[in-house]
Amino acid sequence: MQTLYLALFITTFTALLVIAAIRLPRSEFSLFELEHRSGTGDKNARRVFSREKLIGNVISLQRIFIAILLVDTSIFGILAFGWLIGIVISLVVALTYESIARLNFIKFLSRKINDRTERAIFKFVRKHRIIVKLFRGASTVDNQNRLQLGSREELQHLIAESGSVFSDDDKSLITNSLTFNNQLIKSIMIPRDKINSIDRNEFLGPLALNDLHKIGHSRLPVIKGDLNRIIGILNLKNLLTLDTKRSTTAEKAMEPKAYYIREDQTLYQGLVAFSHTHQHLMVVINEAKETVGIVVLKDIIEALLGRKIVDEFDDYDDPRAVATQKIINH
Repeated sequence: MQTLYLALFITTFTALLVIAAIRLPRSEFSLFELEHRSGTGDKNARRVFSREKLIGNVISLQRIFIAILLVDTSIFGILAFGWLIGIVISLVVALTYESIARLNFIKFLSRKINDRTERAIFKFVRKHRIIVKLFRGASTVDNQNRLQLGSREELQHLIAESGSVFSDDDKSLITNSLTFNNQLIKSIMIPRDKINSIDRNEFLGPLALNDLHKIGHSRLPVIKGDLNRIIGILNLKNLLTLDTKRSTTAEKAMEPKAYYIREDQTLYQGLVAFSHTHQHLMVVINEAKETVGIVVLKDIIEALLGRKIVDEFDDYDDPRAVATQKIINH
């Protein structure tokens, strides 16, 4: 009789190792993506989607069999070797079966068995889904939880590692938009000591205009004494048609309105402010209402896009320039 119990012990232990070694392959896509692809007529995605929805139940069924085989192996071990040795052997089996199941020849055998039985097992689970769910453990990891994001940083990492799914510009736009509302105006502003300005009483003669255009900025703050008293914005584009034979000061040629934003406001708040005021430049102030810098709309948009904006033409109100402009998809 002991020979029979020994044979049953070996059989149940072998079955335990084989079933424990089974690792069901999972789809690299989430259930959402698989369902989306199924909706587009992808038959393979539809098949994988159906399988992924059941795989949690199959894993639960696998664990049920492992538990049963552990109990059977312990019982047959005690019957075959006696109480003392049998309990020791059962304890060793319970502690080591997962490690033993990772041996290559065990994994090879379990893979062969799984290839032959997987379809039948999934068919059984699909047919008796309600019954299997009753035994499904709360710890079973399904596809939804497996792909659940834990942080923005993880999402940024996934986007960076997405390969050719997104273009480089797409990746830059997505990752920058995730942090856009956390960035402050002071992080991109032109600081006070780098501001080019012009006094309100400055005459705009040929030499002065030439110097202004060399600066490279299209707009300059007009000040009354110092940078804490900005009274308007001088648009250099409007000076192209200026009659230099007549004496004109910066105050007369400027747009007599300046808009302000605080340095501790976010880039999103800055973008909203630019949208509401239809301006291209704002003066950045601190809590004491002192000028600490200036910010331009282009810099905020570049922070959102994650790259420099380079335009061939500034004259979007010139139909000829727009019509002849080459369109390049970055």
